[in-house]
Amino acid sequence: MKEKNDELLTRGISSIYPSKEFLQSKIDKGEKPTIYLGIDPTGPTLHLGHTIPIKKLGELQKAGFKVVLLMGDFTAMIGDPTDKGTARKPLTHKQVMLNLKNYKKQASALLSFKGKNAAQLKFNSKWLGKMNFEKIISLASQMTVQQMLERDMFDKRIKEGRPVFMHEFLYPLMQAYDSVAMDVDGEIGGNDQTFNMLCGRDMIKTMKGKEKFVITTKLLEDNSGKKMGKTEGNMAALSDTPEGMYGKIMSWADGLMFSGFELCTNVPMTEVSKIFKDLELNKINPRDLKMRLAKEIVTIYHGEKKAAQAEDGFVKTFQKNEIPENAETILVKTGAKLIDVFVENKIVSSKTEFRRLIDSGSITNLDLDQKISLPTENAISGSYRVGKKRFIKIKMD
Repeated sequence: MKEKNDELLTRGISSIYPSKEFLQSKIDKGEKPTIYLGIDPTGPTLHLGHTIPIKKLGELQKAGFKVVLLMGDFTAMIGDPTDKGTARKPLTHKQVMLNLKNYKKQASALLSFKGKNAAQLKFNSKWLGKMNFEKIISLASQMTVQQMLERDMFDKRIKEGRPVFMHEFLYPLMQAYDSVAMDVDGEIGGNDQTFNMLCGRDMIKTMKGKEKFVITTKLLEDNSGKKMGKTEGNMAALSDTPEGMYGKIMSWADGLMFSGFELCTNVPMTEVSKIFKDLELNKINPRDLKMRLAKEIVTIYHGEKKAAQAEDGFVKTFQKNEIPENAETILVKTGAKLIDVFVENKIVSSKTEFRRLIDSGSITNLDLDQKISLPTENAISGSYRVGKKRFIKIKMD
């Protein structure tokens, strides 16, 4: 319990404004501040990047804080320009609501929406959707163009001759007003949201005389600062199957492992530090450590049993070269060319793709433990792996 208390305002946290001592004093006085996390539903599922501040929000909830999960159903239609080289594509409200339909259920793995101190789910269209132009002008008077240009991304775009649209300038104002509309004591979010959250801190101080605290959390990055995400193709979504989530985590670069343990698991940091000291001394195999990371994370969202099954399936498939039981079986006539079998059964989209896979050594006959090297080879009975994750069985008819 003491270790959990020590980690509450340190683990996974990048900064606390105005200071850690300010927030600690509230806790020491027995105050129960209200803190919120805002998420714009720009995609159909939460992913592990989202869970870092949600997890910390859940820890604060257990410590007695009143917590709010705010759905940016209005702001998502406009799009947060943070870290974007171009303006986001606008979404309709219908698209946004469709995106967020599973968010509450997914977040409930880390937040409690029941009981005496239940988390609240709110939607910012309730106040932003009712604003008239007079109110927008009034809000705009709270900030200067110079403040907006302090954002690196705006400055970079201007220097590169790329447009910055007026609605992108307005986005931080809208996020800032969320704090005023809900009259919260604090806000939490990834450290890439620092500018937006501090805008809210300034606005609520001006409009309500309130000293709002802001907690910024670390991002899931490797040693070079590269984030886990959509671009890299290794974003583990909460909608993934246990096997899919486990496999994606196993595909992470080794440099992501420490961040993964700190930000995405419940393993105490004293134990995490010891584990990585042992890793430096070559007392632990990095593959085994990554397998533990994958299992710890999958357990949080799918339970121990399914996490164990995912690990067992991974070992059989990728370490023992065993083919999954549900692998597709194809009946083939004697003399058929493997390339034709793959194309006709939509294993690959074209003969060009088949040849590309052959050239990269990505098609293997598992029974013979041989990579297919010639596109003219005849199909024979056996089990095949295509790429890293697809398996088929061929039987001669």
